[in-house]
Amino acid sequence: MLALRGEMAQPYFSALQDFVTEERRLHEVYPPEPDTYAALRLTPLPTVRAVILGQDPYHGPGQAHGLAFSVPHGTPIPPSLRNVFAELRDDLDVPTPRHGNLAHWATQGVLLLNTTLTVRAGAAASHQGRGWEMFTDAVIRLVAERREPTAFVLWGAAARRKKSLIAPHHLVVESAHPSPLSASNGFFGSRPFSRIDAFLASHGRGTVAWGGADGDGSVG
Repeated sequence: MLALRGEMAQPYFSALQDFVTEERRLHEVYPPEPDTYAALRLTPLPTVRAVILGQDPYHGPGQAHGLAFSVPHGTPIPPSLRNVFAELRDDLDVPTPRHGNLAHWATQGVLLLNTTLTVRAGAAASHQGRGWEMFTDAVIRLVAERREPTAFVLWGAAARRKKSLIAPHHLVVESAHPSPLSASNGFFGSRPFSRIDAFLASHGRGTVAWGGADGDGSVG
């Protein structure tokens, strides 16, 4: 977070924090306050090898914990993440994980970044347009300005609009969103995981153990 101190000193960020504080006072807001910046805490910017962009946090009870597409242990795997796991299986022959906690990806340098970091319970997009996008654009720029070749995964129209922030020496993997509403329109068969690994390996940055640390196909 040190690299973002200047951004967090901007007037818009102070107004954003006031808005979120008031929202938490009046409503249930996800993720819980300690998890708002979990993505940046688990994947500090100097360690980033890949970025997977989401949009809003999940707005159902017990789902959001600060990592895009991820849910805590013990929470049913959401449909979009089920499709991500289906593509992972088809792409790299990784067994379907038994849970949806992607913290193990995050600790390997995969920044799981939502473009909006909070949401009111049961109200998708309720915190969009309040300043989070300016903050997360700054995060994307900081990663994209580095020399180290990095993979950026842009699923769906909202994420693909961020392509202009990314320098050409990085890899951009883009396709339809893994949502059941759009996954059949180009997400399935896009092979994002093998493409990320091939790119990182070709630049001496290793590969990602997408299947989990315990060897049983689980993650987190």
